[in-house]
Amino acid sequence: MDGAATTRWLIVGVDGTDSSRHALEWAAQQALLRELALRIVVSAGARAPVGAFGAHLPSESVPPGEAGTPSAERLLEQAADWVSRLFPELEVQSRLSYTRPLDALLAEAAEPGAAAVVVGSRGLKGIVAAFVGSVGIELAARSPVPVVIMPHEHAFAHGVRGRVIVGVDGSEPSRRAVGFAFAQAAFAETDLVAVSAWQPLVAFAAATGPIPPELFDDSTAEEAARGSLEEEVGAARLRHPGVRVLQRVVRAHPVVALLEEATPADLIVVGSRGRSGFRGLLLGSVSHSVVHGAKGPVAILR
Repeated sequence: MDGAATTRWLIVGVDGTDSSRHALEWAAQQALLRELALRIVVSAGARAPVGAFGAHLPSESVPPGEAGTPSAERLLEQAADWVSRLFPELEVQSRLSYTRPLDALLAEAAEPGAAAVVVGSRGLKGIVAAFVGSVGIELAARSPVPVVIMPHEHAFAHGVRGRVIVGVDGSEPSRRAVGFAFAQAAFAETDLVAVSAWQPLVAFAAATGPIPPELFDDSTAEEAARGSLEEEVGAARLRHPGVRVLQRVVRAHPVVALLEEATPADLIVVGSRGRSGFRGLLLGSVSHSVVHGAKGPVAILR
């Protein structure tokens, strides 16, 4: 908590899909762990009548407004009741919104006390639900607080203790990701794995033009990646001395390095865009690809 007068909230968007159920359960566990309250948000717009909370929803999609209110209210009531049964000690608040799902979550994220937003990435294939796909991506690109996206296909790693995996590349979003990752690892009392990936400079020669011969030495790229990693991790470690940190300097594409390191039990943390991100894209290519390839939750920081 930040103070006696301020309640901190973890916000979760629920739409009736299995993916949003995983998001709800994960958010509730994290809220309890971090001594936060939980705010469940449901939009009265179109939702998919599938998943754990979809049994009593109409088979057709309903537009925002009064027509969708009864089913949205039932969904919200079921989600809140389910969480309260699993975590009776958790403070839970429900919010029904009549705006678009993206606008509803952005409004909640902008409120004082918002700590992070959690959403599912997708329900069943071919079903258009409220908090999926481009909505999650745009939310991550615009939210003032971290956004955690649960995977399309939720996998389980039985008997594996979850870690925090963070991608490091020297950018400002990366520094914020490292800070969030350390705080998360400290709360969870788990290991943090900091990954800095590098690729041979010869791979970029065709795109960037002539490169001085001395820069083709792979050790130059590797040392640059190692230096960036040590600088960012060193600063955050001073604030969280109790976190056990494992450093990985990997010759690979950043997406490959992160996905190969992580298990479904791990939380991957990345910046919204790295040093080479294109401003015309909502998210950088690395964060976008990690979201679509991960088997566990992914946290994205702007």
